[in-house]
Amino acid sequence: MTTDNNPLLDFSGLPRFDAIQPSHVRPSITHLLTASRTLVDRLADDPAPATWDGFAAPLTDGIEELSRAWGIVGHLHSVNDIPEWRDAYNEMLPEVSRFYAELGQNLKLFAKYKAIREGGEYENLSSARRKIVDNEVRDFRLSGAELPEEQKPRFQAIQEELASLAAKFSENVLDATNAFAEYVTGEAEVAGLPPDVVEAAREAAAKDGKEGWKFTLHMPSYWPVLQFADSRRLRKTLYRASATRASEFGPEKLDNTPIIKRILELRREEAQMLGYASYAEVSLVPKMAESVPQVMSFLRDLAAKAKPFAEKDVAELRDFARSELGLEQLEAWDYSYASEKLRQARYAFSEQDVKQYFTEPKVLAGLFHVIESLYGLHIKPDTAPVWHEDVRFFRIENAAGQLVGQFYLDPYARETKRGGAWMDEAITRRKTAAGIQTPVAYLNCNFPRPVGEKNGQPRPATFSHGDVETLFHETGHGLHHLLTRVEELGVSGIHGVEWDAVELPSQFMENYCWEWEVVQQMSGHVDTGEPLPHPLFNKMLAARNFQSGMMTLRQIEFALFDILLHSADFNPSGSRGVLDLLAEVRREVAVVFPPEWNRFPNSFSHIFAGGYAAGYYSYKWAEVLSADSYAAFEEAGSPFDPVVGKRFLDEIIAAGGARAAIENFRAFRGRDPQVDALLRHSGMIPA
Repeated sequence: MTTDNNPLLDFSGLPRFDAIQPSHVRPSITHLLTASRTLVDRLADDPAPATWDGFAAPLTDGIEELSRAWGIVGHLHSVNDIPEWRDAYNEMLPEVSRFYAELGQNLKLFAKYKAIREGGEYENLSSARRKIVDNEVRDFRLSGAELPEEQKPRFQAIQEELASLAAKFSENVLDATNAFAEYVTGEAEVAGLPPDVVEAAREAAAKDGKEGWKFTLHMPSYWPVLQFADSRRLRKTLYRASATRASEFGPEKLDNTPIIKRILELRREEAQMLGYASYAEVSLVPKMAESVPQVMSFLRDLAAKAKPFAEKDVAELRDFARSELGLEQLEAWDYSYASEKLRQARYAFSEQDVKQYFTEPKVLAGLFHVIESLYGLHIKPDTAPVWHEDVRFFRIENAAGQLVGQFYLDPYARETKRGGAWMDEAITRRKTAAGIQTPVAYLNCNFPRPVGEKNGQPRPATFSHGDVETLFHETGHGLHHLLTRVEELGVSGIHGVEWDAVELPSQFMENYCWEWEVVQQMSGHVDTGEPLPHPLFNKMLAARNFQSGMMTLRQIEFALFDILLHSADFNPSGSRGVLDLLAEVRREVAVVFPPEWNRFPNSFSHIFAGGYAAGYYSYKWAEVLSADSYAAFEEAGSPFDPVVGKRFLDEIIAAGGARAAIENFRAFRGRDPQVDALLRHSGMIPA
């Protein structure tokens, strides 16, 4: 094989998405696995004393190519989940999982890292390299390196099965989402919906050769129905279809119920093999949080603070729905609709009104202006092969015009693209023999695409303010990856950053969506081009914490369910089921209760397919860090204060995982984090 006949083996630059095909996966990954195993064996059997340059560096260099190639395959599986890519990914997933499981259990490699840590060279290594060595020793232990030899095959088998189950879970959710469509023909069914949503639904129906309108469970279609559709029947139909996705209420082959049980059983078995009482304990070893009781206490304390506000929120909503909407009993499919009506009544504006001001070109320009103002950078359009015609590519340059990083932006929802929004790495910054490797990121969202024309030209896509926050959030992750100054792969960018701190830069960026000088610049009405009126912005600010108590409790519900699900007290093979546990959590913290047939866990991809197992609390944990970080700018009197901005870049963004996250925070803030800023930003204590 050569780079000419297999572009997955070409690491000379950007991925060659114009040439990479599913048929390239098996030969390239097999080749790289063989090369990686050969390297591992050579380094493991080398009798020379282990050193950074003689052992750790070449091991990192040799395995990075496999990681990069497999990362491309995984990315294409996520954004172009056609049968050919799904088959190519799943065919090699067990082989790749087996390699990394074997790597993590290799006692010879483990001994060499321990020898470096215990040897005289360790103290002379850079702090970044010492952190890598420490992380490796920890991770070898968590990977079963110290297990008795007779147990290692079983541990490896668990890792392989878990990887396959996670992929299957995600695929089932996507397939169940795509399997549903609701076609309607009566005008009454689309009453209340925004014109662009109605037009998109009409185009979708026409594409299928049908009259009327087509609605799906993809967010650009689903969410506006729940929020704006006057048709209670349509809202209920879509809500039930979404809430029962990948469950026993649909095709058996797409039911995630047995997958959930099996995943939990395997995680529990894995934890016990490692000598821990629960998978939650294993999950917390590399995180900021110190123990399961600490996480539970954090969540329950926050719930106690939020619950009075949430109870007030829901009481007001029910009263409004009864008196103004004629809804005596609020059902699960009514809450978003009634909330939007109450928001309009209380603050005299609609989210749909706001959406007309956030066109895609203006939002991107505003986002880039924030980054450029904060960090003294320049963002410019760039060119690269892409996997879909919707994808854009950009470059980031410093003040001297030097390339800092590049990123792809894939903004719109597609049937072949998994839901949600996420950042992933394509290439990580590191120092190589050829110089500094420029980092590259993927930013993936599921926003509504442009619909209709204006003066013979396609109208730009319009984003809700929530969409704008999502874009800023994912870009925050991207900046964490792209603006690192660390040159060691293992702690560069987001590598080595504690999972419960990794959301700090992303949630931090959301604050800029609420600054008038930012909103003014990045808004322009889709028809007139006029910026968002200041009175309307003031209404948005007044409504910013609308139902924040309810929303906070909802996140705590998910987080507490997750940590308890993976705790020692829950046995997935016992008589108390997953839904029983979820009901218990809701009785403890919730103020809104969904129908009995709701199967939320069956599409909870974050914890069953997305790396957040026993870690969903990270969103609230990191929100404390991000709110407190942004408070430093508030205290300085400007969201673009250059001194604070430089310190945030230096101590948080650029520092990567080379230091413990708490040390990064203390270096920036001069103290430990405090919850007050989060409560204040959420309207749960006086400003």
